[in-house]
Amino acid sequence: MFQEYVKEEVGEIIVEKVNLTRATLKEAEDFKKTLINDIESGKKRIVVDLVDCEFIDSTFLGALVVSLKKITALGGDLKLVGFQPNVRSMFELTRMYRVFEAFETREEAVASFG
Repeated sequence: MFQEYVKEEVGEIIVEKVNLTRATLKEAEDFKKTLINDIESGKKRIVVDLVDCEFIDSTFLGALVVSLKKITALGGDLKLVGFQPNVRSMFELTRMYRVFEAFETREEAVASFG
């Protein structure tokens, strides 16, 4: 069965891989619930892997922002990895690249937690 999101634990870090080429309004609410569940279960270090996403819309971006606010309020952090050109453009247009820490590779993102 195809899974839109695949969770992997790397020590105390959760990596949520988004297996969608287009991440839009249709998926945003489910994805937000997935991240909020991780956060509410005590996870304070999350990497969202967007390497397969060719496009994300503003609602999906909003789900990431809500999750980032919630996790930072609890002393944690959420980092992003794997921007394709259109996704990078979205982060630049909305200036969200100033809000999120983003990495080229999953290994760099995981290592950034120290």
